[in-house]
Amino acid sequence: MCGINGFSTFGGSALGGNNRILIERINAKIQHRGPDQDGVFLDGHVSLGHRRLSIIDLSENGRQPLFNEDKSLCLVFNGEIYNFQELKRGLEKRGHRFASRTDSEVILHLYEENKEDCPKFLNGIFAFAIWDIKNKELFIARDRIGVKPLYYFWDGKKLIFSSEIKAILEHDIKREIDPEALNYYFRLMYVPAPLTMFKGIYKLPQGHYLSAQGLPAGKAGGPTPEDGQAASGWKVEIRKYWDIDNFDDIKSKEEIIEKIQESMKQSVKGQLISDRPVGIFLSGGIDSTSVLGIVKEFKKDRIKTFSAGFDIDDPSNKFNADFELARETAKFYNTEHHELLIGSKDVLENLEKVVYHMDEPVAEATQIATFLLAKLAKKEVAVVLGGDGGDELFGGYKRYYYSYLFSKYGLT
Repeated sequence: MCGINGFSTFGGSALGGNNRILIERINAKIQHRGPDQDGVFLDGHVSLGHRRLSIIDLSENGRQPLFNEDKSLCLVFNGEIYNFQELKRGLEKRGHRFASRTDSEVILHLYEENKEDCPKFLNGIFAFAIWDIKNKELFIARDRIGVKPLYYFWDGKKLIFSSEIKAILEHDIKREIDPEALNYYFRLMYVPAPLTMFKGIYKLPQGHYLSAQGLPAGKAGGPTPEDGQAASGWKVEIRKYWDIDNFDDIKSKEEIIEKIQESMKQSVKGQLISDRPVGIFLSGGIDSTSVLGIVKEFKKDRIKTFSAGFDIDDPSNKFNADFELARETAKFYNTEHHELLIGSKDVLENLEKVVYHMDEPVAEATQIATFLLAKLAKKEVAVVLGGDGGDELFGGYKRYYYSYLFSKYGLT
């Protein structure tokens, strides 16, 4: 996990005082996202910041902000690109030269070739910003599913973006609750994109990019900020670059099974590319167990797994059934298994910390357990895989079945 920050008034004047002091301050605000390195870039138009957790190419060559060969493009990046080696080989054949082994540098050269179509070629989880120094163009993109967070503030004069809302709030902007977002939260128990709980701060939707481009001299003014164009002579646009394809061409159930199995194997294999140790959050469920089984196909050394349970006197063991199943699964696959028992004291001591790191309310009962398990895993590994999203993707909850019935029979 890394973190990116950036802001601009698109006029060269300082935002909230000294720009260097401000970008360093908001960088420090998300230090927990990248404890290994930090870096900043400033010119008369933008300030960019980065916090790095080193995963691929641990050398100084991977430090960000990162530049292309002629220093015309500057990148800050959070995420992983799983097909970067394949993309790199193709770019090298077209004459591009690389100074590092990182996946982040591939994005820079891919942008040189394809501009705003760049994200379409990326297989991974990402949020990144590229500043075109010569043409004064800012390009920000988020991955297809929205795994990596990206928030922004745009009022027609200044654009601010970050991996976390708390960094944006370091700027001199009003802290107001958005009533529409609050209404959605009470209905859905989360705030859907592009809204956040803060008025004026938005999520960049998954599968979208944001571009900010300077207009020719004399073209300032015109449309209002609601149209995406500021009176300062800059145009901000948000566009979708990806959506779910139509699967009507799939012929049979057997073909579906085969494609899912192959996709899962390739997905897990890609996420094992790391110069630091990789572990697995093991819940005992089908999703994380499937991930572990696939990992065992590609890694012959002993894998580190991590599970959390609850320190509760429960004769029926219903609260720790998954915990016990994870233990049996770890034994079956002969992993180096680490267990964490969480008591009421642990919950009380960490509740405020978890709320602070969430930035927005989410009605998820396992947040504290995940937070504490991550602290345990950090002592052993730098990367963890898990089964998050499996139930959502494969309809693992009963509510999806009931939702299907409601839709089928026209019920509301």
